[in-house]
Amino acid sequence: MIDKDGYRPNVGIILCNAKNEVFWGKRIREHSWQFPQGGIKQGESPEQAMYRELHEEVGLHPHHVKILGRTKDWLRYDVPEQWIKREWRGSYKGQKQIWYLLRLVGRDCDVSLRATKHPEFDAWRWNNYWVPLEMVIEFKRDVYRRALSELEHHLHHGARRPLHSA
Repeated sequence: MIDKDGYRPNVGIILCNAKNEVFWGKRIREHSWQFPQGGIKQGESPEQAMYRELHEEVGLHPHHVKILGRTKDWLRYDVPEQWIKREWRGSYKGQKQIWYLLRLVGRDCDVSLRATKHPEFDAWRWNNYWVPLEMVIEFKRDVYRRALSELEHHLHHGARRPLHSA
């Protein structure tokens, strides 16, 4: 599902613990670290996609987290052409993402990178909220910076109920 401008709808997840440290996942068989993220399926709301991706990539369920906030608008990044599948070239530019800031209300042992048959991460750790963005693949750094900046003020406010958007 690619929009008319060539961007695939996607959600990004910034999961923080009680110390406001953020979850970093190490891509399976790679040396790159990132926040959980994934595509929004046809008919799925961004919030539904976020909960699905949270379970698929991190093994957490809705009762393990509280939504602290989400980005107001889509944040976009372009994918370098050499990373784009040949059949998508010419129509696909990159991702447009709604980012969620979540607080883990469960325990670290609730995290399971093997919750599904197709794991995305082979290691994880907690890191400072403003993790050095050099750890993130270059073409995603600006979106990470913008998402972290927009959502940071929610760290110090109370959690709110899940967003029930259509």
